[in-house]
Amino acid sequence: MQYSHDDENFPLTRFESMLKTNDILFFDSNEFENIIHHYLENGKIALAKRAIKLGLEQHPTSINLRLFQVEILVIENKFPEANDILEMLHNLEPLNEEIYIQKANVLSKQDEHQKAIDTLLIALDLSTTPQDDGDLYALIGMEYLFLDQFENAIIYFKKCLETDTTDYSALHNIVYCYDFLNKNEEAIEYLNNFLDKNPYCEVAWHQLGRQYFAIKEYGKANASFDFAIISDDTFVGAYIEKGKVLEKVKNYEEAIENYKVTLALEDPTSFALLRMGHCYSKLGQDDLAIQFFTKTVEEDPLLDKGWIAITKFYMKHLNYQKALYYIKRAVNIDGDNVLYWKLYATVNKRLNFLEEAERGYKRTIELGNYELDTWICRADILIALGEYEGAIYNLIQASEFYPENAEIEYRLGGLYFTTHQTDEGRFHLKNAMRLNKDYNFIVPELFPKLDNKPMVRAIISDTKKASN
Repeated sequence: MQYSHDDENFPLTRFESMLKTNDILFFDSNEFENIIHHYLENGKIALAKRAIKLGLEQHPTSINLRLFQVEILVIENKFPEANDILEMLHNLEPLNEEIYIQKANVLSKQDEHQKAIDTLLIALDLSTTPQDDGDLYALIGMEYLFLDQFENAIIYFKKCLETDTTDYSALHNIVYCYDFLNKNEEAIEYLNNFLDKNPYCEVAWHQLGRQYFAIKEYGKANASFDFAIISDDTFVGAYIEKGKVLEKVKNYEEAIENYKVTLALEDPTSFALLRMGHCYSKLGQDDLAIQFFTKTVEEDPLLDKGWIAITKFYMKHLNYQKALYYIKRAVNIDGDNVLYWKLYATVNKRLNFLEEAERGYKRTIELGNYELDTWICRADILIALGEYEGAIYNLIQASEFYPENAEIEYRLGGLYFTTHQTDEGRFHLKNAMRLNKDYNFIVPELFPKLDNKPMVRAIISDTKKASN
């Protein structure tokens, strides 16, 4: 194979050829550094380690190759070994900022974030170039994020942008901190000041629009997204956010037009397709609504909002068979999605498929949905199926989450009377009447046979008199 020295990848190609032939070729230390950096960037750790080993055999005094060795040790969580090398390097070059950066990296990985910050500040004092300063500000900002010290993080991310106005990662982090602190107004003030100096920064306009959207100033949000689009008319995120604003002000036709632009700019996104479906539904254009809901689940079968939208669409139109068809498909794709099972139960209940509805509610609870109506709906279905013991057990579990709840107590009272457990029935029914006598209709509704029982009627009647 012929190699051209004009090929910028020539050292890498030569190195990989050497590995295949087991020949030993010489590379200068800079070439090794570039090779190792390439492998690390591409996640090829084994090849990076091989290059470091060969590099140190040829250049045993190279500080930078040793630093790469430390980086690998940190990846492998071998912190003592990494620290040993760093101490050795520090003795050789006590003013090398890269050594401090790697020390900080080791400390950060061990959750010693304040110590990492202190170490990075030393590196900052040793730094000689603005670019290095910007990278160090970003690292310090991230350490403050780990400590949940958002105000301090903001200070350093702002320094990043002062060093490089195109550092959009820092800009995003600043806004993230303001969001976490619920300081939308401060975020807006900062972004406006930033835009005074950088009026064509589409990312800043986009972030400003999101802040106005959060405080429901939809007119200003819309204008901000317009400026983002003016700054970059291929900025898909701005069209998406503008569409969301237009939906909020019920301008569904224009919202659809913005979502359409995103489909033209890049491959269709499930989010845009879903939003278009909702817009067409709001406009009463049901054929187009269902068309786009269907496209959504075809584009991204794992997007639960798509399956939920299509199921609820058919439920709204009382087409429960179609709704059941789609929610079954959703459950088959993701059997651990609690939202699917809750909807599955609801649809089956509407169709009077009680066994399947009960199965749906049971699975919903197993997956951690402990909403009161889930427990109540399951209990009512078990009662209708004549599975009284199961209903009692279900409601006792529910009472652990909702103690002293009248709806639960009435049902337990009725169930205990039905199963001839009179003392328990009396206790729960009296407790139910004490909690809320207005719910006493539950007993005749769910347990009509008890309505003529003198004991049950007496408890309800006596409790009403006592409360009056």
